[in-house]
Amino acid sequence: MTILEQPFYQPTGDEIDVFAASAKCRLPVLLKGPTGCGKTRFVEHMAWRLNRPLITISCHDDLTTADLVGRFLIIGADTVWVDGPLTAAVRSGAICYLDEIVEARKDTTVVIHPLTDSRRMLPIEKRGELVKAADEFMLVVSYNPGYQSVMKELKQSTRQRFVALEFSYPEPQVEAQIVGIEGGVDAETARRLVKLGELTRNLKGQGLDEGASTRLLIHAAQIIATGIPPIIACTSAVARSLTDEAEMTQTLDDLVLAVF
Repeated sequence: MTILEQPFYQPTGDEIDVFAASAKCRLPVLLKGPTGCGKTRFVEHMAWRLNRPLITISCHDDLTTADLVGRFLIIGADTVWVDGPLTAAVRSGAICYLDEIVEARKDTTVVIHPLTDSRRMLPIEKRGELVKAADEFMLVVSYNPGYQSVMKELKQSTRQRFVALEFSYPEPQVEAQIVGIEGGVDAETARRLVKLGELTRNLKGQGLDEGASTRLLIHAAQIIATGIPPIIACTSAVARSLTDEAEMTQTLDDLVLAVF
């Protein structure tokens, strides 16, 4: 995918400069931070800024090496090799973004190791082929270190191959600006949404696995912008999205009422 229009992204530190420098040095990058804090949008913005195609792969338990690298398919009377998304990115010099990499099987993620050191090679065992990465190829992975179980932590042998950028939710005034622009609401509504987000984040570990992400707050803002009352929008887009537990649901509803 080639991104033609600039995706909105509000920097919170030196992440743009570090990413650009890593790309120049042909180094892989690891993005870590809570869900919905802007990691994917940042990658899209950098793909646009660097003028490189972007291939995004959402990792999950059933993701196999063949899903990444490719497989033989029978087409008519012929057996044809079809590149997977990772191989396509390696050959074309795209940015390949593996979202939530720890969700993939361990035997699958091992295939990226030769791409993350000086070799920059992708072995395709089924074809007996060793594909050298194009100069502009870049590997980017992400994960949420605060949400994963011990069994799904990123191994040190993998972590130490990457330049790491840590993401968090922006400062309140910056987050309000993002919510206002992305959600299409006025500054006061955006400020209140961010306040609600902060209150839910304070409940992490006290009944909630995660507080409201910036993404959820933008969803609520977008619904409000259509004319839906803020209390209804926040109940649906924030409170009900965070939990199914009755007592915690009531607590979140009370927070919505307190803010709006």
